[in-house]
Amino acid sequence: MNSPQMMRAMVMETSGRPLRAVQLPVPSPGPSQVLIKVSFCGVCRTDLHIVDGELAGPKQSLIPGHEVAGVVVQAGSAVKELVPGDRAGVPWLGSTCGQCIYCLQDRENLCDKALFTGYTVDGGYAEYVVADRRYCFPLPVGFDDARAAPLLCAGLIGYRSYRMIGERVESLGIYGFGAAAHIITQIALYQGRRIYAFTRPGDTSAQEFARLLGACWAGDSTELPPRQLDAAIIFAPVGSLLPAALRAVRKGGIVVCGGIHMSDIPSFPYSLLWEERVVRSVANLTRRDGEELLDLAAKASVKTEIEVYPLEEANFALEQLRSGRVRGAAVLDCRNA
Repeated sequence: MNSPQMMRAMVMETSGRPLRAVQLPVPSPGPSQVLIKVSFCGVCRTDLHIVDGELAGPKQSLIPGHEVAGVVVQAGSAVKELVPGDRAGVPWLGSTCGQCIYCLQDRENLCDKALFTGYTVDGGYAEYVVADRRYCFPLPVGFDDARAAPLLCAGLIGYRSYRMIGERVESLGIYGFGAAAHIITQIALYQGRRIYAFTRPGDTSAQEFARLLGACWAGDSTELPPRQLDAAIIFAPVGSLLPAALRAVRKGGIVVCGGIHMSDIPSFPYSLLWEERVVRSVANLTRRDGEELLDLAAKASVKTEIEVYPLEEANFALEQLRSGRVRGAAVLDCRNA
């Protein structure tokens, strides 16, 4: 497939300022990379943390975006798994060294030299992106590119968080009912669990959305659920939700913090943690997470709820997400206008 020489892209030149629409040369893939023509790219809360300057050390003149769905148009000389015409997805984890202690222990998500799509390497807020072929996923047949895009971070980090709650969980609380939550709710219900959804106070729209998806209860994050929970996942980047979740889980319950960034956690009495309650964080993802999630999403007939915006409206999409006005997931249409 022939590619043009130039492409449209949205670039972060300085954190805390709007992205700028520019024309850039189409990148060339290295020997172990593929060039992907981007169809759709999800807008993730992590993008907000990067654009707002809450995550340090982004690439200069960065193209954000790490929920990339598209078609391979060129493959490097060492690439055998993907050929032009293949549908592929690019997630947050862009590459790892394969040699550090974490990589050697099958914990590549903690690699000391990892690169991250749309953060330390350019991402998918553009018409084209290059990606390490080892970290590209074949997209499920049952998902078009627009609905597949949110699976590549909201789905993946949600699934890794979900895995951390363990097997013996019947009642699961989810704090922050956005892109990740609406995907994991469908998977949890498919596996026979009960979902209790917590939203920002007064967000009756999100609460109704949770009920429509099958949550047995939905309410404000300041409330206690009608019964004690076996586990809770916090997707909202709000530190005060940690003690709230600990109050809601039973003895021996688990609270998983599923975000890359969270505001400061206030002090709380040890009694909330006592009785063998567990708090843990989640970092990044592994390729195994991706393979399992994409397979499970197809089996569970997950339907991602999306709001689509043109590529040039990335700033508006980010503001909608920042203000809590996105139902499900926001996705950028990166195809030619």
